[in-house]
Parts: sequence; C-alpha cells; structure tokens
Amino acid sequence: MKVERKRIHFIAVGGAAMHNLALELARKDFDISGSDDEIFEPSLSRLKSANLMPHEFGWFPEKITKDINAVILGMHASPDNPELIKAQKLGIKIYSYPEFLYEQTKNKKRVVIGGSHGKTTVTSMIMHVLRKSGIEFDYMVGAQIEGFDTMVSLNNNSEVAIFEGDEYLSSPIDRRPKFHLYKPHIALINGIAWDHINVFPTFKDYIVQFDKFINVIEPGGELHYNKNDREVIKLINRNKREDLTFKKFDTHKCNISKHCSELILENNQHLPVNFFGEHNMQNVSAAMNICVSLGISKPQFYNTISEFKGSAKRMQLLHKSDELSVYLDFAHAPSKVEATVKAVKQQYRNSKIVTILELHTFSSLNRQFIETYKGTLEPADYPIVYYNKQTIKHKKLPEISQKEIREAFGHKSLEVIDDISNLKELLNKYKEDLPGVYLFMTSGNFGGLSKDDLIKVCLK
Repeated sequence: MKVERKRIHFIAVGGAAMHNLALELARKDFDISGSDDEIFEPSLSRLKSANLMPHEFGWFPEKITKDINAVILGMHASPDNPELIKAQKLGIKIYSYPEFLYEQTKNKKRVVIGGSHGKTTVTSMIMHVLRKSGIEFDYMVGAQIEGFDTMVSLNNNSEVAIFEGDEYLSSPIDRRPKFHLYKPHIALINGIAWDHINVFPTFKDYIVQFDKFINVIEPGGELHYNKNDREVIKLINRNKREDLTFKKFDTHKCNISKHCSELILENNQHLPVNFFGEHNMQNVSAAMNICVSLGISKPQFYNTISEFKGSAKRMQLLHKSDELSVYLDFAHAPSKVEATVKAVKQQYRNSKIVTILELHTFSSLNRQFIETYKGTLEPADYPIVYYNKQTIKHKKLPEISQKEIREAFGHKSLEVIDDISNLKELLNKYKEDLPGVYLFMTSGNFGGLSKDDLIKVCLK
C-alpha cells in the first residue's frame, strides 16, 4: 500500500536553520515547498542543489492549500505575511522550527546547550564525540560542522537529541525564546551576558529567560553549569529545584603555546588539541560533562576530542604561514568579542594582533548597548571597527557616529571605518610593524567580502 507523503511548507525557507531543516525533511521523504523574499549564500546554492529553491522571490498565498499538513514559520517573516494569514484561515498547523523539533523528539532524551556564549562550540564538541563513538542522535546546531552535511538531523533510530539552545525568539507569532520549547532532560548553561537588546531591553529582561529555562527542564533532569560565571551562580542559587541534579564544571587545565594547545589530563599527560583560549577550555569541560552523562567515559572523550577541528566561523583558521595567521570568528556580542581577542593574544603573545570587528546586529549598533563594548578590544595592537550605515538604516536605528564608537570602545588606537573598501588601505599602514595575526569578527559578512577576500587584504 502506498504511504502518502506529508506536505510541509516553509515560510522564510532561506534562513540558516530553516533551510537546513528543509533539506533534512526532504531527505526523510517529506514533500517540501517554501517561500522567501530574499535568500543568500550558502542557503541559495544548497536549496538549488536539492531542488527546493523557490521559483521566484516573494510571498504567494496561493501556495497555501488544504492538503498541506504543516507550515514552519521562520523569524524572517512578519506577522502579517500573506502566506501565514492564508494558513491561519485554513486552520493549518503552524510551527516555529524549535516547536517542530520538539514535536519530532518528544519521545527522546533531549540535551539542550544554553548560555550567552559557547553554545555552538559545546554542541559541536558533543556531536563530534558522539559520532566518533558510534552513537546515533538527532541534533540542531548553529553552524556548519566538518563531517556533518546539515545543521539539523532527525533520525528514526536515535534515542537522544542534542540541541543548541538559542535564547532568541521562536517566530514572529511565538515570542518565547527558542530554548524554552525544547524541555530538556539534560541542560547546560555556559555563561550569561546581556544580548538581544531589541527583544530584551534590559539585562533583567534578558536574565529572566534563563530562570524560565531552568523551570522547563523535565523533572528528574540534570543542569550543568559554569562554576566560574558570576551571573550563572546567582541564577543557580535562586533556582534550586529539588527535583533536579546540579552539576558544575570548571575551566579545563591546559598548556598554551604558539604552536599548539594541550589539555592537561588527570594523570598529568598532555593532549594536543586544535582549539585554544580560556573560553574554549570552559567549553571542552562543559562538553565532557554532558558526554559523561550520556555514557561516554572520560578516556573515550579525550580520545575523540583530540580530533575536533571546530565549526564554521568559530575561531576558524582561514590562512596560516610562517609569518601570518588569519582567523574568522562569529564573535559580535561584547562577552564573545572580549573572550576571542583575549584568547588570540594569549596564543600569540609575541605577535602583533590586528582585530577587525564588524558591528552588524541590532544590539551592537544601538547607542544604549554599545557602551558595553568598553575594553573588549584592549589586548589588540591594532583594533578596527567596521559598520555599514545602510545596515543602521535597514534596522531603523538612529545614526551613530565614528566618534561615539571610539568613545564607547575606549581603545586609544581604535580605527573606525564605515566603508569596507577602505580596509586594505588601513591595513597597509600596519604592514611595516609585521603583524602576525589578523582576527576578523562578525555575524555579518563585511560588506560582502568572501573568506578569500579577507585573506587577500591581509597578505603583504
């Protein structure tokens, strides 16, 4: 007997998580359609290769028909989206993508990695170790990882789901943070620092979301937390649920040099790894805690983590030679920028460091929030901040001047540019001082520069 394929339509299919979920469901033999008013790389090429690319950009309510089983709504859409309105009128079930992931995994053990920073790296580390250990699992992670075809996977044979727990909103019509919807059995909070000022206008508004996150952990569950983060400790102290087991983790002991980083194990052995920085030593401890809870022994964890090469735009090494190293990192919030710059300076303590930070998010371009960046670029020898005035207009924010940005960061050598074409000329000023490391940090794309372009502007 022929089984009818379920039809699912994606509104705003071009998003990073959305297009990955569309690819995964198509692989699982769902009948997938989607719409969007703009789609950029790499989503564009990946949707085309899977024959899921919309024939034209825009919103078409005629695509929404009664035979659609479900609609998955992305954050890029608006509440008055014509396709959404049509789906509501027809009574079609509408999911945000975190809500859909929960529905697909509600009979599995769910692990959710939360916190203001380190979520993607910790999730990636856990995924790497489980995969190398031969354990099947579902997952959702916020970056492309070597060895994994998509950022989302749903497996009929798995008993465990590993989710990166983003605190941003679920959809235009569901104002709950994504990580509230997953209802974990095992949860982790790595660190807390204010972010997403457009939806959490005060730090108090932001931190309440983590109180609520603890409340949605399944009874009898576990909460792993960073013992060195002051805000996390305050959070734990006021949320002592008696039906949860609380497990703390520390910064892993390590040895850092220019040539490599090494984890120092309990027997005083040194294990070379492909990542560095204090924040990553916290991340690896966090990942080990979770893996042990999932039945992985510490020796097995160490045996597999030594091969971990990171995830896209998380301290990603773009170029390395005897004279020059070029890194790309997703850092954009103040705590992430500070940790990343500090890590690079520690790793390359005898080299001159050039940092290029793009202010791209709503928070980073907000006058009220930008003051929280003070001191974050302090270890850099040559700090540069780039921002695009068109991005400010697009986000409908008040204009911000280069002077205001300089004063906010408080670095005496800070250069500020609002035209990316000026970057090459600016970097040439530093060449005589022979800088050894260039660190690009952004959640954007530096005005459209590719990774190859970033390398070229650094070469002598």
